[in-house]
Amino acid sequence: MPTVLIVDDSSTDRLRAGGLLHQIDDLNIEYAVDGSDALVKIELHVPDMVITDMVMPELNGLELVAVMRKAYPIVPVVLMTSRGSEDIAVQALRAGASSYVPKRMLNFQLADTVRQVFAVAREDRGRSRLMRRIVAHHVLFAIENDHELIASLVHYLQDCASTVGVCDEADRVRTGVALQEAITNASFHGNLEVSSSLREIDHRQYYDLARERLTQPPYSQRLIRVSARFSPEEAEFCIKDEGPGFDRNTLPDPTDPANLERPCGRGLLLMRTFMDEVKYNAVGNEVTMVKRRKSSATERIQGIAR
Repeated sequence: MPTVLIVDDSSTDRLRAGGLLHQIDDLNIEYAVDGSDALVKIELHVPDMVITDMVMPELNGLELVAVMRKAYPIVPVVLMTSRGSEDIAVQALRAGASSYVPKRMLNFQLADTVRQVFAVAREDRGRSRLMRRIVAHHVLFAIENDHELIASLVHYLQDCASTVGVCDEADRVRTGVALQEAITNASFHGNLEVSSSLREIDHRQYYDLARERLTQPPYSQRLIRVSARFSPEEAEFCIKDEGPGFDRNTLPDPTDPANLERPCGRGLLLMRTFMDEVKYNAVGNEVTMVKRRKSSATERIQGIAR
């Protein structure tokens, strides 16, 4: 049974988060009152995921992420953000956190985010040794707007990136989260033409409209085309939908902490934070993301130092 450790100095927020996760079957939930308490408990029993507040005494969320990245790189960390903690949260995402949920959206997003991160955190080690001998690998998919197909494709792509050596154990999950966001955006915002601005107004209506359009032409007939190229040095992912596209200039600046609390632009923030390069075509219906092998740069720096 997977274990989730919830870290928050507010007992109310700890119990609220724990209560929301009880809807996930076969999940063991533990609690810590701050980052220092969390590290004590993690040393005794390493959880499968950590969900942490950002602003805490003793050891804050950013500091906890830094320790987790170094000591427990395969354990994903999900941030709970509140107004006033945006700057720290952006730093924590860059430092190694896997995703985030604004506290005001916990009721709607926490359980789904935990399921998503768990899904992309699963690792199949059976092909690891063989895949690391790949010189080049190119795949092309055309899939329907189907949640199960998207999840399976994300798992396959992140597995390829990991096993060829582009991603380390910690970045494997973050790469999966970026892919999940990009392909889901292609489905919801591209093919189904459901605006993220609706999610800011009415969360339930946003998903109801998406489900309705899954059976309505022309939305239901559109495909998501995903191509990926892998080498030991980098992975390139190209995701294209069959929708009308959008004006890239209307996107909120994902690097501005003021936009962290907005559902609109959340996916782009995670994509740009977890990938080395993100760019859209002129129409706005195709995004290309590049993940480069970190060790290459590290080895060059170490070679210069010698």
